Amino acid sequence: MRRRPVDFRRPVRRRVSNILWWILCGIAVLLFIFVLSKGSQIESRPAMPKRPYRQDRIMEGLNITEEMLSPDSVARQLSDQIALAKAFVVIAKESNNLQFAWELSAQIRNSQILLSNAAIRRTPLTTRESETAIRDMALLLYQAQQLHYDSATMIMRLKAKIQTLDEQMSSVTEKSAKYGQIAAEEVPKSLYCLGVRLTTEWFRNLNLQRKLMERKQNEMKLKDNNLYHFCIFSDNILATSVVVNSTALNSKNPDMVVFHLVTDDINYAAMKAWFSMNDFGGVTVEVQKFEDFSWLNASYVPVLKQLQDSEIQSYYFSGNTDDGRTPIKFRNPKYLSMLNHLRFYIPEVFPALKKVVFLDDDVVVQKDLSALFSVDLNGNVNGAVETCMETFHRYHKYLNYSHPLIRAHFDPDACGWAFGMNVFDLVEWRKRNVTGIYHYWQERNVDRTLWKLGTLPPGLLTFYGLTKPLDLSWHVLGFGYTNVDPQLIEKGAVLHFNGNSKPWLKIGIEKYKPLWEKYVDYSHSLLQQCNFH
Repeated sequence: MRRRPVDFRRPVRRRVSNILWWILCGIAVLLFIFVLSKGSQIESRPAMPKRPYRQDRIMEGLNITEEMLSPDSVARQLSDQIALAKAFVVIAKESNNLQFAWELSAQIRNSQILLSNAAIRRTPLTTRESETAIRDMALLLYQAQQLHYDSATMIMRLKAKIQTLDEQMSSVTEKSAKYGQIAAEEVPKSLYCLGVRLTTEWFRNLNLQRKLMERKQNEMKLKDNNLYHFCIFSDNILATSVVVNSTALNSKNPDMVVFHLVTDDINYAAMKAWFSMNDFGGVTVEVQKFEDFSWLNASYVPVLKQLQDSEIQSYYFSGNTDDGRTPIKFRNPKYLSMLNHLRFYIPEVFPALKKVVFLDDDVVVQKDLSALFSVDLNGNVNGAVETCMETFHRYHKYLNYSHPLIRAHFDPDACGWAFGMNVFDLVEWRKRNVTGIYHYWQERNVDRTLWKLGTLPPGLLTFYGLTKPLDLSWHVLGFGYTNVDPQLIEKGAVLHFNGNSKPWLKIGIEKYKPLWEKYVDYSHSLLQQCNFH
C-alpha cells in the first residue's frame, strides 16, 4: 500500500491534540467551580456558638472585674505598674539606692490610693484622673531600667543574696549546735547545790548512815533472782530519783523491786544520803561507786587504757586539735565516762544476778514493768525496742561502712535499736562472752575510724545478732529533741528524754516537762533550799 503524503497527515494530529487540550481545560474549570462552591458552603455555615463557661470558671476564682478585662483598662495598667515597681523597690534597696526606693514606694502608694478610691465608689477609673499617676510611675520605671534594674541583674543579685543567707544560716546552725551542746553538758546550779548539801548532810547526820546500815540487813534481796532487778549508772541524783520514784509509784508490787545504783566517788555520799532520807514505797535501793570495782582497770577495760593516751586526752579535753573540723558533740568527754560504759560490764557488776532491766537516768516510768522479766528472749542477750523506720536509724547511720572490718561483718540495712530501757539475760551474756566482743571492737576503734561517738555504735556491734525486738510501747523515745505522737505517750511504759533538751534543764521542751516533774517532790526542804521550781 502506498503511504500518504506528509501534508495529508499533519492536520489530523493537530486536531487530536487540540481536542485533548480543550478537554483538560474543561476539567480544570469544573474543578475550580467545585472548589469555589464548597468554600461558599463552608462560609455560609453558621458560626460555632461561643463557650463562655471556661472564662466564667476562671473568673469565679479571681478578683477580676469587667473593667480590668477591657483592653483600655486604666486599673489594669496601674496594677501592672505597681507589681513591677515593687520588684524594683527590692532591687533598689539591695543596691543601697534608698532614695530611689523611697520614690518608688511613694508612687506605689499614690497608685494604690487611686485604685482604692475607685473600688469604694464602684466606678471605673478614668484616664483623666489617673493620667498623672501613670505618667509619673512610667518615668520611674524607665529610670529603673536606665539603672540596669533588669531581670538579669535581679537574678544575679538574688543568687548572691541566697548564697549569703546560706552561709549565714550555716554559721548560725553551727553556733546553735555548739551552744546547745554546752547548755546540755553544764550542771545547773540547783543540781550542784543539791549534791553539796546532801554530801554535807551525809557526813554530819549519823542517823542517815545508821539507816543505810539497817537497810543492808536486806542484802539477800540484792541477790534474789525471784525479784525484779533494775540498774542505773548515773551521777545525777535528781534524775535517778525520778526513775526510782516513777517505777515505784507505777509498780504493782514495789516491795519486789530492787534498784542497783552505781555512781562515781564525787556523788557517792550525796546519792547515799538522798536514798537514805527518802522512802520510795518499799523499793529496795543499793548504791555503789565504780571506783570500788577492783577488776575495773586499764589492763582489762579498753576505755580506761585509751584515757591514758595523750592524743585521746587532747582530742576530748583540750579542744585544740583538727582546727574545729570535728563537731563538738563528737568530742564530748562523757563518751569516755565509765558510767557510760558500765552497761557493757553488767555481769561483772552484778555477778549473782541472772536477768536485769537497764534504765538510763533520763527516763520516766509510767507503767508496771514486771512483765519485762517474763519476756522470752529466745536465746538472745538483749531485749530492746527497734528504732528503724524506713532508712532512718539503720546500721549505716551509725557506722563507717568505708572501713573493711565494718563492711565485712555487718549488714548496713540492719535495724538499729535503743539503749535506755533494755532487758539483759546475764546467763546468755556470760555464755557468749559478750563483754569480750565489746572489747574486740573497742580496741579497734582507737583511731575513731569505725564510729565517732557514744555507746550505741559499739552496742550495735556487740549485740549484733543477739538482740530480741520488743514491742514499741515498752520504750518511747524523742522527748528531748522532737515531737512525739500523743497516742505513743499514752501507751508508753518508759518515756525517754534522749537528746539535749533534758527536763531538768532550762532548754528542756516545756510541753514534756510535766511528764517528768510530777515525780519530783518540790516541797522537799533541800529542793527548796537549792531553788528547784
